Amino acid sequence: MSHSNTAFHQLLKPLSRHEFEAEAKKHHVGQKLRSATRWDQFVGMAMSQLSGRQSLRDIQSNLEAQQHKLYHLGAKPIARSTLARINEVQPAELYKHVFARLLHRCKSMQGKHKFQFKNPLYSLDASAIDLSLSVFPWAAHRDDTANVKLSVGLNHGTQVPEFVALSDGQENDMIEGRKFDFPKGSIVAFDKGYVDYRWFKLLTDKGVFFVTRLRAKAVYRVEERRYADSSKGIISDQVIQLSSAHAIKRGAPKLRRIGYRDATTGKFYEFLTNNFQLAAATIAAIYKDRWQVELFFKAIKQNLKIKAFVGTSRNAVLTQIRIAMITYLLLAFSRHSTKAGWTVQRIMRVIQLNLFERRSLKSILIPDPPNHKKSEPQMRLAL
Repeated sequence: MSHSNTAFHQLLKPLSRHEFEAEAKKHHVGQKLRSATRWDQFVGMAMSQLSGRQSLRDIQSNLEAQQHKLYHLGAKPIARSTLARINEVQPAELYKHVFARLLHRCKSMQGKHKFQFKNPLYSLDASAIDLSLSVFPWAAHRDDTANVKLSVGLNHGTQVPEFVALSDGQENDMIEGRKFDFPKGSIVAFDKGYVDYRWFKLLTDKGVFFVTRLRAKAVYRVEERRYADSSKGIISDQVIQLSSAHAIKRGAPKLRRIGYRDATTGKFYEFLTNNFQLAAATIAAIYKDRWQVELFFKAIKQNLKIKAFVGTSRNAVLTQIRIAMITYLLLAFSRHSTKAGWTVQRIMRVIQLNLFERRSLKSILIPDPPNHKKSEPQMRLAL
């Protein structure tokens, strides 16, 4: 076990250094970097994500303390002034492409959501990452707030964000969400903020199913009434046609409206879907499971460094967020490869305490049970 690479080294293994360097050459501006490389930048910033370092000085100190262990990663300590300059100047776009390449490798991971149907299940949502208006004026959202927006399409089977976009805080959620190319046959759950009748048609034509909620003032006509199982909270199950001039102009397809009353809270919901095969209760449960993406946002905000930033420019902020998302993917990959069965958040906390330990990831995440062998036989031999 003493001959193992560090946990950090093993965690970075799914990243192809060759591919990283090729992308780094494509996304470079200005003169050639001399005192540090983009790989040094990535290793330093990824280490800060995993070890909880809050400042450039902290990052430099920690890298210097682990200098002999960085050698096997092909990296070296980076001065805080150099790291600040690279974060400021060198395009954050590099890490968008590194994320995409790593995601392609992560798609080999097998994962199963909790439902019986085999369709891939996604939740689509966006979350604002708040910033100080006085420090980040370029991110002004209103007169008194500043933020950037992280949009995600989360795969419920693998708990991996397969679709990720960063945008300005004032941008409507739908703009990035509509760009996500969900695979044919998948089911996507999203809230009323994504209701767009033209997009509904595009998803339906492509063979992508969706589950959302009906807007309160939506105009429609009922074309068919289906059996509603009241024992499962289903109040109504109807085939409808959105009939407003707005919906007709945008080619809204025939949809299914499901009225559901939650037995626990007593609240009434109206769900909208283009899936006519699944049971109405399953459609209601799919929308409820959309909470997974909310848990994802909560987890990354609590465990990754996307609230305190080590740079103030737009490029520096996007660099830090994108490296945080790559770090999350690497943790998800380690969860799959070690078959730990833990949440990514739990793995994050354990690795933080063992980042530069020379032990296999599997032994860190799945330690051997304590040895309870009795010493009584040995005592008898001694006698």
